[in-house]
Amino acid sequence: MASAAEQMAANLSWGALGKATDLRQRIFFTVGLLIVYRLGTYIPVPGIDGQALRDFMSSAGAGLGGILNMFTGGAISRMGIFALGIMPYISASIIIQLLASMIPALEQMKKEGEQGRKKMNQWTRYATVALALFQGYGIAMSIQAGGLAHTPGAFFVASCVITLVGGTMFLMWLGEQITARGIGNGISLIIFVGIVAEIPAALAQFFSQGRAGVISTPVIIGVLIMVVVVIAAVVFMERALRKISIQYPRRQVGMKIYDGGSSHLPIKVNPAGVIPAIFASSLLLLPITISTFSGAQTGPIMSTILAYFGPGQPLYLLFFVGMIVFFAYFYTHNVAFKVDDVAQNLQNQNGFIPGIRPGKKTEEYLEYVVNRVLVLGAAYLAAVCLLPEVLRSQFAIPFYFGGTSVLIVVSVTMDTINQIQSHLLAHQYEGLIEKSNLRGKKRAPKAPARR
Repeated sequence: MASAAEQMAANLSWGALGKATDLRQRIFFTVGLLIVYRLGTYIPVPGIDGQALRDFMSSAGAGLGGILNMFTGGAISRMGIFALGIMPYISASIIIQLLASMIPALEQMKKEGEQGRKKMNQWTRYATVALALFQGYGIAMSIQAGGLAHTPGAFFVASCVITLVGGTMFLMWLGEQITARGIGNGISLIIFVGIVAEIPAALAQFFSQGRAGVISTPVIIGVLIMVVVVIAAVVFMERALRKISIQYPRRQVGMKIYDGGSSHLPIKVNPAGVIPAIFASSLLLLPITISTFSGAQTGPIMSTILAYFGPGQPLYLLFFVGMIVFFAYFYTHNVAFKVDDVAQNLQNQNGFIPGIRPGKKTEEYLEYVVNRVLVLGAAYLAAVCLLPEVLRSQFAIPFYFGGTSVLIVVSVTMDTINQIQSHLLAHQYEGLIEKSNLRGKKRAPKAPARR
C-alpha cells in the first residue's frame, strides 16, 4: 500500500506552480544563470583569427563537432571563453572521490561532516585549476601550431590559458550558485543546456541532408524511431531496481514492545549513473582536441595514437568500452554502493536479509548481487555509448546522438523534475496544514481581571 506521501505525490497538481513563489524564484534564477552561460559561449578567446577558425571548423567538422561540442555547447567550435566547459571540474570531482575511497586520510576527512566536506570541495577546486591549466595550455599550443592565432607567441599562450581557466572557474561558481539558490544540480544543468542547445542545428542539418538526397527517407524514419526507443530504454534502465528484502526483529524500548517490520534495499541496475561514461569520454577528449587544432603540425607520436585510437577506430572502441566497464564496477564498489558500509549499517540497525547471517555473510551476498546486476548495467552503458559511433560510421548521421549525451539529458531531466515535484509537494503540505488550522496561532487566554 502506498504511503500518504506517495499518494499525495500521485495527486500532485502542477497548477500549484503558480502559487509556489519560492519555487518560481528558484526557476527564474536558474534560467537567468543558464542564459549567462549560453551568452559566454559566444564570447571568443582573445587573439583568435575568427575567419581562419570558421574556415577550419567547416572543414574539420564532424568528429570535433560531435564529441567536444557535446560537453561545451558549441563553445569549442567557436573558441569561446567557455571552450573547456565544466569537464575539468567533473574530472577533478571524480578523481577526488576515487582517491577518497583508496586513501585512508581522505576517507577520514570525508567522514568529518560539514568541515570535511568543505575540505574535500577545496581540494576539488585545486584539482580543477590544475586540470584546466593542463588542458588550456594544450589547446593554446595546438591553436598556435595550427595557424589560428593573430600573433603567435608567449603572450597569446598566456592570455589564452588564463581566459580558458577563468571561464572554467566561472562555470564552476555558476553551477554552485544554481545548486544552492536555484533548482536542480547546477553542474549537470550546465552540461544539459550545452547538449540541448546544439540539437536544433543538428536536426536542421540532418533534415537538409535528407532533402538533398544524401540520406535516404527510410534511414531518416528509422533514426527517428530509434531516438524514441533509445530514450525510452534509457529511462527504463535508469529507473530499474533490484530489491533485496530486509527484515527487522521485534524490539523492546522501555516498557513497550515494537513489532518487527520488513523493508527492501534498492540496488539500481546502473548505480554509477553517467559517471563511467563521462569519465571515459573526458579521458579521450584531450588528444582529439590537440590533434584537431594542430592540423598538419601533429607530431609522429600523436599521429600514431590517433591512427589506432582515433574516433571510430577498433582500438578506440575497445578502449572506450573497457574504461566504461572498469569505472562502472570501480565507482560502484568504491563510491556509489560500498557493500561493507551497507552491511555494517544494516547490522547496526538490527536489520538482516532473510536466510543470510549479518556481518561478513551479508557483505559477501551484497557483493555477489551487485556484481551480477552490474553485468547488465555495464553492458547497457557500453551499448548506449557505442551507439553514436555506429550511427556515424555506418549510416553517416551528421550529429552526435546517443551515448553520454542521452544519459545526461535523461538523468538531469528526471532529477530536475523530481526536485520540482518535491518543492511543489512541500508547498502542498503547507497549504493543507494551513487549511486544517494546524499552524494557526492560538490566542493566549485572557488573564482574569483584577478586582
